[in-house]
Amino acid sequence: MSGSAAIPGYTAGTPAVATSPVTLAEFELMKNSALFGDEDIKALRQSHDVVKDQVEAILDVWYGFVGSQPQLLQSFLGKSDGKPLGDYLGGVRKRFGQWILDTARAEYDQKWLDYQHEIGLRHHRTKKNQTDGADASAIVPFRDLFALIFPVTFTLKPFLAKKGHKAEEVDKMYNAWVKSCLLQLTLWSHPYVKTGDF
Repeated sequence: MSGSAAIPGYTAGTPAVATSPVTLAEFELMKNSALFGDEDIKALRQSHDVVKDQVEAILDVWYGFVGSQPQLLQSFLGKSDGKPLGDYLGGVRKRFGQWILDTARAEYDQKWLDYQHEIGLRHHRTKKNQTDGADASAIVPFRDLFALIFPVTFTLKPFLAKKGHKAEEVDKMYNAWVKSCLLQLTLWSHPYVKTGDF
């Protein structure tokens, strides 16, 4: 996560982030449920060199998609005038770019696990808008979280294929990204789930 200190609101590995209610042992079981193993970690780390200089182009695609879907853009509109909050979108974009790199690094330690919970809180009414001081909707609806896994990973695949890797390698990287996104979104859902039901 080096080089990320200049990103406003990116607090991974700092005391500002609470300990995840999900333990590392529980996360290991989640990984088993998703058939996520060492080969996936290897493939994700291989993808780091592939995506690291394409982050802005990837974000352009993802932001273009979100901007084209009124129900998704709703989370970034001002409550007072219903217009997109440029500073909020910009702040989230910087952290989203770092999320791409963090996902590709595949460092599943306690700091990473804690920050996944923080990301979930920032989508939920518990902490939404606080990081950027935004006046937007109070929550990203849960129904939108998991649905985004497909467009995010599907549109990433062409970027994974741009550095001349064999189709089999691209597929391994892509499958690892899908599994990682499933695991991360599951962790992000913790604040949305009734106590004792996660």
